[in-house]
Amino acid sequence: MNKHINKVAIIGSGIMGSGIACHFANIGVQVLLLDIVPRELNEKEKSKGLTMEDKAVRNRLVNDSLAAALKSKPSPIYHKQFAKRIVTGNLEDDIAKVSDVDWIIEVVVERLDIKKQVFENLEKHRTQGTLISSNTSGIPIQFMSEGRSDDFQAHFCGTHFFNPARYLKLFEIIPGPKTKPEVLDFLNGYGEKFLGKTAVVAKDTPAFIGNRIGIFSIMSLFHLVKELGMTVEEIDKLTGPVIGRPKSATFRTVDVVGLDTLVHVAHGIHENCTDDERHGLFKLPGFIDTMVQNQWLGSKSGQGFYKKISGKDGKSEILTLDLDTMDYRSKKSAKFATLELTKTVDKVIDRFSILVDGKDKAGEFYRKSFGQIFAYVSHRIPEITDELYKIDDAMKAGFGWEHGPFQIWDAIGIEKGLEFIKSEGQQAADWVHQMLASGHKSFYTVKGGATYAYDIPSQSAKKVPGQDAFIILDNIRNSNEVFKNSGVVVEDLGDGILNVEFQSKMNTIGGDVIAGLNKAIDLAEKDFQGLVVGNQAANFSVGANIGMIFMMAVEQEYDELNMAIKLFQDTMMRMRYSAIPTVSAPHGMTLGGGCELSLHADKVVAAAETYIGLVEFGVGVIPGGGGSKEMTLRASDTFRKNDVELNVLQEYFLTIGMAKVSTSAYEAYDLGVLQKGKDIVVVNKDRQIATAKAYAQLMAERGYTKPIPRKDVKVLGKQALGMFLVGTDSMEAGHYISEHDKKIANKLAYVMAGGDLSEASYVTEQYLLDLEREAFLSLCTERKTLERIQHMLKTGKPLRN
Repeated sequence: MNKHINKVAIIGSGIMGSGIACHFANIGVQVLLLDIVPRELNEKEKSKGLTMEDKAVRNRLVNDSLAAALKSKPSPIYHKQFAKRIVTGNLEDDIAKVSDVDWIIEVVVERLDIKKQVFENLEKHRTQGTLISSNTSGIPIQFMSEGRSDDFQAHFCGTHFFNPARYLKLFEIIPGPKTKPEVLDFLNGYGEKFLGKTAVVAKDTPAFIGNRIGIFSIMSLFHLVKELGMTVEEIDKLTGPVIGRPKSATFRTVDVVGLDTLVHVAHGIHENCTDDERHGLFKLPGFIDTMVQNQWLGSKSGQGFYKKISGKDGKSEILTLDLDTMDYRSKKSAKFATLELTKTVDKVIDRFSILVDGKDKAGEFYRKSFGQIFAYVSHRIPEITDELYKIDDAMKAGFGWEHGPFQIWDAIGIEKGLEFIKSEGQQAADWVHQMLASGHKSFYTVKGGATYAYDIPSQSAKKVPGQDAFIILDNIRNSNEVFKNSGVVVEDLGDGILNVEFQSKMNTIGGDVIAGLNKAIDLAEKDFQGLVVGNQAANFSVGANIGMIFMMAVEQEYDELNMAIKLFQDTMMRMRYSAIPTVSAPHGMTLGGGCELSLHADKVVAAAETYIGLVEFGVGVIPGGGGSKEMTLRASDTFRKNDVELNVLQEYFLTIGMAKVSTSAYEAYDLGVLQKGKDIVVVNKDRQIATAKAYAQLMAERGYTKPIPRKDVKVLGKQALGMFLVGTDSMEAGHYISEHDKKIANKLAYVMAGGDLSEASYVTEQYLLDLEREAFLSLCTERKTLERIQHMLKTGKPLRN
């Protein structure tokens, strides 16, 4: 199916509809967002003398919904300018406009009668061949298209986005009775390649895949919390980052999503899945009924499992619901000996075998909860899907789990998992026992860099489809390793391209990482054609190892610190001036030194969800790994005859001075961190390493020539320095910044002005690097700087004096 999606219509502008509209706008698609006409004027409209015929009134609902979405945090849009790609209207005046769109997505209220009425109206204006889908979270797809034309039914299916559409990757595609296979194939490919989603084709069963398993997991915990006499805090402690799940864990997640939403889906499963072997588990426990009756629905109602209050001293406090008394109380700390055993285990997948062996209540909890979910997912095949990997994909993409149930079961051991199932009075599906009997000891295997999953009908391992566009570092790390130290692994990506993957905690950049980067460049220059710097951890890099800097500064080892900073600078310059092309692949948090590395690569292939910036001011220093130099250089390159050069330089100065961090890769262009025409953005992070490799390969094949070091960086000297110093004086006088903040800013000003040169001059990069390093070291002698670094090390948050 050779189809191009240039324009979509979104019918329904609620939280979900507006979110989907924003995400299509994110990827460059024109969006027509429609909603109903209000039934009556509001007071504001009456005061203006408007009538029901005025466009402002008729489009009020859709415009208000979109405006609310654009103001929400986190933002649904990559860049505020992208909102211009969305045109609003209403379902009476503008419904005929759907005739020229490529895809219509219905996102109205979850009532079958209303959806069918909407589809009837849409068919009057829809052009034949136009894709049409429903974003329902559970209404059977087979009922929605009843009575519609053959062409409508052939191009109709469910396309279930998860909320928020920008951030959650799951995109469930649910065929109707007459959906063409090529429609499913097209949407599957489009979702992955263009929308950046994990596309999963699901069967038309209640709650599909993600919510069926996700709601079971939550309901199971609702019952376990009472069975084991545990607290809300304890469950959230055990079901959060320690097992690779979001910080919001279980109860905080329910508060954010809304208890009413969860109850609605759970009711749907309970009513429509009467043959489910765990049918009774979907009946709500008493404390949930009480919360619903009291309208304690979570964030939307101001209280749920947690409640935020203001104390007598004006400080806010988070209270927790006691599930026994149903009263709110102060939060209690949750500590378990079993969790302490995992503190030195960085990889989440390696923690599961430790957690289930725990001798305390945490160990008991994990054995029970994993036993229940292992049994449940085994019985959902073939009911909700024929492929086990789709269940894992759905839980990872829709609920933010780092590992799906079958992957966790593999990590624990299938036989051990069966023991947990039995101890819970459950039993696994027959196919699991048959799999073991046939000699397969795991659900997943890796061969030749590709992932294979056990296929039940054939009783064999089959390659998981859709991997050809990806490079999965976990699958090639051992077999393709070229070099390794405690900070990095260098892998051969094939076709003459190496990848250097950080392996330090939070991917911080310390001595071993610097050594590994230099080694990777050495290897690439000798025997390869290009180098990618990329990883598939949660974040690219949170910056330099400030603990190392702190220790050297406290012990006044300034010569060693100077050498360490110079080595960092020299390594960044090698990224730019090596004999082979270098490509950085940032994603997630890319801060400080991680940002500086990307600034010096020949090309950046950034994931759309990249939060990048120079944040050194937060710990009392300036960027010392070439960041201050590079922003000065980029300001110089931006100077034009008609520009006021001081204003241009000031913008780059403020980017550093205000520690600005982009909220997406697209915003990084505004900060000057990414460069238009050179650096690119990919929406699907799974494609990032493969895309970076392709660009490194292309640059090499085109005949890459080592760049010539710059000697033409224009600095403005005393003219700029004077402007900056006056500004920082004013900021301090107005109590906007502290005395120490002013000192840091003045040091940065000195570097970016090129020192106190009497007139504008052209200088080398090395000249600026020397100024930068000198300023960085001088700030490391300041007591206030050391206090800030120490605070950051303890809390993970910057301290403002």
